[in-house]
Amino acid sequence: MRRVGISLRGMFALLVLVALAGVAAVLTIGGSSTSPSASRLASKSAFHSDGVLSPPRAAPPLVLDNYLGRPVNIDAYRGKAVLVTFLYTHCPDVCPLITSNLRVAQNLMGPATAARAQIIAVSVDPRGDTPGAVAAFLASHGMTGRMQYLIGSASQLARVWSAWGVGSERDSQEPQLVNHSGLVYGITASGKQATIYAANFHPADIAHDVPLLAAR
Repeated sequence: MRRVGISLRGMFALLVLVALAGVAAVLTIGGSSTSPSASRLASKSAFHSDGVLSPPRAAPPLVLDNYLGRPVNIDAYRGKAVLVTFLYTHCPDVCPLITSNLRVAQNLMGPATAARAQIIAVSVDPRGDTPGAVAAFLASHGMTGRMQYLIGSASQLARVWSAWGVGSERDSQEPQLVNHSGLVYGITASGKQATIYAANFHPADIAHDVPLLAAR
């Protein structure tokens, strides 16, 4: 069986990442509570993510060019919720899943709410993620113009991976594959990292959380 790294081990990867970052994460499931009325109230105010950082921390820096050669700085999206993930275009499994589910989440939000969010994907494959490969990947998943896809040299990307606590390693047995962290990070409008979603997140959870991220 081919290894796919830690990307498919959703909650395990989440806990390892948070522990390494030295952040206390409170795992929540849909704002659960002891009474039905409290549960309904919590569902309107509590995040539905796999992990909530308590307290939120400043998001790491993220400055790279997108596949069109245009510079992108995460700080330019202050005032919006930002969803950051790490992908590669030749990924056979988890990256297409994340991308497709982000598209579904955008559709669930509706145009007004989706306009309050920005999706940023960062390459974990500096060799394979050429501008042409990224353009084809976005087109095949219906995400052209709906997300930023950032690329760069190995050294440029390695600095970003390190800042975000992301693992990326080419598979020794199948060099065309990359073992990498498969998570989505929720950033508030004020630039705080507040939530983390496993690779197999439910699109409805992100659709629910975006207005909360955009309001903080």
